[in-house]
Amino acid sequence: MNDAVIEAHDIRLAYRMARNRSTTMKQWAVNLTKRQLNYEELWALDGVSFRVGKGETFAVIGPNGGGKTTLMKVLAGVLPPTDGRAVVRGSIAPMISLGGGINQEMTAAENIILFGTLLGREPAEMRRRSDEILDWSGLTEFEDVPVYAFSSGMQARLAFAIATDVKPEVLIIDEVLAVGDEAFKKKSMGRIEDLMSGGTSVVLVSHALPTVERLSDRALWLDKGHVKMIGPADEVVDAYASTS
Repeated sequence: MNDAVIEAHDIRLAYRMARNRSTTMKQWAVNLTKRQLNYEELWALDGVSFRVGKGETFAVIGPNGGGKTTLMKVLAGVLPPTDGRAVVRGSIAPMISLGGGINQEMTAAENIILFGTLLGREPAEMRRRSDEILDWSGLTEFEDVPVYAFSSGMQARLAFAIATDVKPEVLIIDEVLAVGDEAFKKKSMGRIEDLMSGGTSVVLVSHALPTVERLSDRALWLDKGHVKMIGPADEVVDAYASTS
């Protein structure tokens, strides 16, 4: 795939886990001081390789704990891999977690500027776009309300509206569309499809297998950090569903 926008080369990522779990912070501090803490490595990702082409929608499926969110964080540059490398070409809008990029103490209007700036946009541009973003998300009347007062669905609408307001070259979505009411899900799907038709590459994590089949060109089945299968979305979904 010569026009690859995303390339994952043999990505491995290990978390350090303490073997001797302490029951209290005091005991943990004592063990740390005495250098009595022993660690083992838990490999969340182990040898993950794939490519995503320009305008392609690529789904990542698998059981909970399989490494899907960790992989999304590596692609977004949030976590550095222990080994291997991830290459993402072009502007990226990561929707990895509901609160990612959103400051709970700030108002909706202030978060539009903050989150947009984190995504590489100019503050002045985000100020100009603020009214339209609030209107799309249905939050105009909550412009000056701190986000901590929002429901999870309202936060999802705000974050999604900001991230997709200007067409990114890569959109990463990790189960964000599982939050919110049906009207929001339908509206969000429409915007994703518009981005896809305009050439945006999408990496989608979802447990909703019908959605994966409908939206995705190809899929990766990830289990315990290992790639079980990569191929056409319908074939991968069928193989995964047969094991559930």
